[in-house]
Amino acid sequence: MPRWWTREENDGWTVRDGPAAELDWLAAAYSDRTLITRVGTAHADHARPGDHPEGRPTSSSTQPGLVIAMYRHATITDGSDVLDIGTGSGYGTALLCNRLGDAHVTSIDVDEYLTKSAAERLDATGLRPEIVTCDATGPLPGTYDRIVSMTSVAPVPPSWLAALRPGGRLVTTIAGTGLLITADKIPDGAATGRVEWYRAGFMQARTGPDYPPGMLDTIPDARDGDGDEATTGKYPVIDIGRAWELRSMIGVTVPGTEDYYEEHDGQRTAWLLHPDGSWARATATGDELPLIRQAGPRRLWDHLDSLRERWLRDGTLPAYGAAVIITPDGTITFRRGKWKATIPVNPSGTPA
Repeated sequence: MPRWWTREENDGWTVRDGPAAELDWLAAAYSDRTLITRVGTAHADHARPGDHPEGRPTSSSTQPGLVIAMYRHATITDGSDVLDIGTGSGYGTALLCNRLGDAHVTSIDVDEYLTKSAAERLDATGLRPEIVTCDATGPLPGTYDRIVSMTSVAPVPPSWLAALRPGGRLVTTIAGTGLLITADKIPDGAATGRVEWYRAGFMQARTGPDYPPGMLDTIPDARDGDGDEATTGKYPVIDIGRAWELRSMIGVTVPGTEDYYEEHDGQRTAWLLHPDGSWARATATGDELPLIRQAGPRRLWDHLDSLRERWLRDGTLPAYGAAVIITPDGTITFRRGKWKATIPVNPSGTPA
């Protein structure tokens, strides 16, 4: 990975050139952090001096500790045929090849440049796994004992269970959450497992060169509209994306929800938005109680506040440690005690 992007306070995304600063390159290579290699459609390998792309990260070299954790949760054994979803830089693929041998490793990515460059760099180190350019949410190139995804999904693509051999294990994270699930395939074609006691998040699986626009751009009233009602919130504004348990519970109880957060001159603003047109905006200065504006068929902030109440009352929320069932069509059901939540095949639908 010779080049990568870093986010600078004043300049935004800025390229870092490894060969031009070898000590920084060495430090980055051996750091336990994720290094962004692609922003929007701009890959760091192709950056010119002065380029500052806008958009969301679309590929990375994943944090090494997280890569290892994913593989450990997969309980990889000698002779396992493993599908590595999300080739990225090829780092995880290289680890699998060294553990299992090239013949047992297949890696896929939707981006042809990523697969081509990873294959060339792996080949230069004597590693030659099967690397395929394909959409991970569609048909897969074989069948496997283990499927480990370095992208997040919700629901699970049906092709994943179809490609998983009987008794095989799937390891993935759930989009819009910090949940890592492991599930073993059972004879009826479903898979059963659990949410592990481990926080993990990955970029969502994409089917094209970039992600579609976020809902804060496609629902313009959410930015500064009055909404259907205005109330005073019960709790200070929170950056929901950094509150792992809360964000994970929203992701499984109202799947498809997006969150945003901004802070300027002491004013804090947070949004929740759903594909059915629902939105909520909370604004306050510092730790003051916020003004909440909401619109659409759901009251998203009311739902968040109910989760916060449960969190404060019980000291925990039930998503982590929950039992998981994935049906062959990809529907995910979570259960823990009396609590139950489902991410259906169409998680963007209107309320039931």
